[in-house]
Amino acid sequence: MSLRERVVRGVLAGAAGTVALDATTYLDMALRKRPASDTPQQTVERLAALAGVSLPAEPGQRGARTGGVGALLGMAAGVSAGLALSLLRPSGARGGAPVTAGVAWALAMVVGNGPMLTLGITDPRTWSRTDWAADVVPHAAYAVVATLALGEIDRPRAGS
Repeated sequence: MSLRERVVRGVLAGAAGTVALDATTYLDMALRKRPASDTPQQTVERLAALAGVSLPAEPGQRGARTGGVGALLGMAAGVSAGLALSLLRPSGARGGAPVTAGVAWALAMVVGNGPMLTLGITDPRTWSRTDWAADVVPHAAYAVVATLALGEIDRPRAGS
């Protein structure tokens, strides 16, 4: 499999996993009536400050900017984790779905939470069990769907 093919399959798997992560997160928010986390916006604020980029001063515009960029960073993290997974996993791997899913989960957790940890925005040592569940379960959904997507992409097709 060429590098181009590995990149494409990783991007597709990462995108599928990201949809699963987002859907799981929004379902949790709807069921538990909890607000969205503000950590993505805090990440944008901190990165903008570090880069010397000014954000709009008007609260509505600032919130729209940080919310939009925060969501885009989340999508980029998910696609990046899928890309890394594809580059790490050989094409046509057999019997390795549990290992692939474990690697996908770890990649998603690190890529998704790493910047916020590094910037001091969150500290998992202070999270409650509920906080952990709200983070672990969507990342597990990401891992399962990304793994299934890679498996489907790798599956031999009739007539090929």
